[in-house]
Amino acid sequence: MKFPGATHLIYCFQYKHEAEAFYRVLRARLAKFSLSVAEEKTKIIPFGRFATQWCKRMGRTKPDTFDFLGFTHYCSTSHQGKFRVKRRTSRKKFRQSVQRMKEWIKENRMLPAKVLMVLLKRKLEGYYHYYGITDNRKRILAFHYIVWCTLFKWLNRRSQRKSFDGEKFRSSWKSSHYQVQGYM
Repeated sequence: MKFPGATHLIYCFQYKHEAEAFYRVLRARLAKFSLSVAEEKTKIIPFGRFATQWCKRMGRTKPDTFDFLGFTHYCSTSHQGKFRVKRRTSRKKFRQSVQRMKEWIKENRMLPAKVLMVLLKRKLEGYYHYYGITDNRKRILAFHYIVWCTLFKWLNRRSQRKSFDGEKFRSSWKSSHYQVQGYM
């Protein structure tokens, strides 16, 4: 029996032997109910404050990362040099979001400019509110730039003559408050 997307769980342990013992018990417990763990989606990785040191001892350059809820989680340090888990939009979700936004702009390019911009602003706000977290600024700015270029491209194709040049479009974009406040 399969339950696609039923549960997405992360368990954290300080020691590898604890994680392995838990995994054995979890598989046995699920087997009692004729359930199983998706082996291809399950892994035990060194992650945390000592993961970098462990990887250096094992001859690897960096600790593994993992994707969860649309973010790639990775080990890093703060400005003070203390361990921090940092997150950025996962590559897969970023590409999907860009593709969906490009298709949406193409499908709605013939709407009146004001209506298009109001709807676009709403879509951007939703994206920024979900993905606009600490350490994800680079991906947010990349998404913003791609949306800007795509919109410029399709609005310029609405008539036989060129509607905008880069500067005119940039000034209308900024003056119309189409940016989401607090993120750009």
